[in-house]
Amino acid sequence: MQFELMASMMCANYGNLEKEVQDLEEGGIDSFHVDIMDGRYVPNYAMSLNDMRYIAGATSKPLDVHLMIEHPNNNIILFLNNLRPGDTVYIHPEAEYHPSTTLQSIIDSGMIPGIAINPGTSVETVLEMLRIVRKVLVMSVNPGNAGQMYLPYVGKKITKLLSLKEDMEFEIYWDGACSADKILEYAPKGVQGFVLGTTLLFGKEKSYKETLQNIRELRF
Repeated sequence: MQFELMASMMCANYGNLEKEVQDLEEGGIDSFHVDIMDGRYVPNYAMSLNDMRYIAGATSKPLDVHLMIEHPNNNIILFLNNLRPGDTVYIHPEAEYHPSTTLQSIIDSGMIPGIAINPGTSVETVLEMLRIVRKVLVMSVNPGNAGQMYLPYVGKKITKLLSLKEDMEFEIYWDGACSADKILEYAPKGVQGFVLGTTLLFGKEKSYKETLQNIRELRF
């Protein structure tokens, strides 16, 4: 079964980021997930524009840039100018007065437009945007920190999105508390990719290559 695996780079070892990127790339990661946090939209500061720029220059793999910031349209050009066509940029609809304008800027730059949906955000409130975006990042935890517990009611939201994705032409991605059992359950249902953090990928005794290979060899 084919599904994408993305490395949550906020969980990486920043003592040697170059080696982390190299080891993940050699291990077979599909893309690098970059969480940008401003301390306002979420109660935390995480990666920066410079972190994103460095990773973009250190790998040929795609980047998934997750903007957890207020009013991303104010500074969207700073991010878009440091990415490559084909990279993905997610925004949170609640963080912007007119999210469709921001999404259009992402589209015009040649990037893949996406929205991230918080656990407390209903599908109905973003329904029209589902026709604009190509990717929907479903947060299975509240955004802002790694290592949180999965919120089980998010499963019903994913079921609803799965029923819409063919007609509206978007793919669904999982972010937060991603364990092997979640991949086993949701990949066959049609979830396209999974962001891997401390639950499955980082801080383990096995190499990234061995860990990623084990995930891809899960028995469905």
